[in-house]
Amino acid sequence: MTAEATSAAGPVMSYVYAVSRAGAPLDAALTNRQGLEGTPLRTVRAGDLVALVSSVPSALYGTEGVKAQMEDLGRLEVLARTHHAVVEAAYEHATVLPMRLATVYLDDERVRGMLGAREPEFADLLARLEGHVELGVKVYADPREAVTVGDPGPATDAPASPGRAYLQRRRAQQQKHRVTYRAAGAVAAEVPARVSDIAEAHVTHRPQQGDLAQAAGENIVNDAYLVEAAQADAFRAALTGLADGVPGVRVEITGPWAPYSFATPPAADGGEPR
Repeated sequence: MTAEATSAAGPVMSYVYAVSRAGAPLDAALTNRQGLEGTPLRTVRAGDLVALVSSVPSALYGTEGVKAQMEDLGRLEVLARTHHAVVEAAYEHATVLPMRLATVYLDDERVRGMLGAREPEFADLLARLEGHVELGVKVYADPREAVTVGDPGPATDAPASPGRAYLQRRRAQQQKHRVTYRAAGAVAAEVPARVSDIAEAHVTHRPQQGDLAQAAGENIVNDAYLVEAAQADAFRAALTGLADGVPGVRVEITGPWAPYSFATPPAADGGEPR
């Protein structure tokens, strides 16, 4: 196995952010921009492809180091934000294939080997993604925003007992929950039909939960669509008003992004396990 490179700070490895065509105008993306750990960006070339790379400390990005970062939300956020910022900066100047978070190889020679082995596949993907962007569609359900539907029970002049009042409130809450999620499902089912003539590909992601779900309500749909850049406004227009008049249901369109969901990452063979 090729030995790791070294720097004044100790052994380093090669972190890969994205792959693009050789000769693509990536120089502007590299100018005055740093990668992870404040290290400068560079390109590694093999044949007709280049990888956008920076050196990272082996202690932090080897197997155990990456595992520790993935388990620390603060460090993971820095890693994800920096990775995303580099990819987006590159995508402003050239079509790129974003790599998965923490794609690390022992050295630049291993990166060249990966590029050479995957050149036909990557070339096809780059041709397919040329002039395209990724748009996200998220559907949220929030029963707190829904209206109470139906008769909560017979009216009476006498105040309800605490137990009866509690049961009435529970029934109303359960009804709002059912109605809201049923309505959210119906809204979500309409999205693909509305954009079928615009989007060229569609990927379903797991709904965001926990710390990843920062918006109000529960994320029940988290999908990505591949769209020609010139059609991005048409995509948004097709979904405008989809949840209007549907209490407790909200549709959010994100992007445009580099096409993370439609780029195949490199195999781990020859690189440090992620």
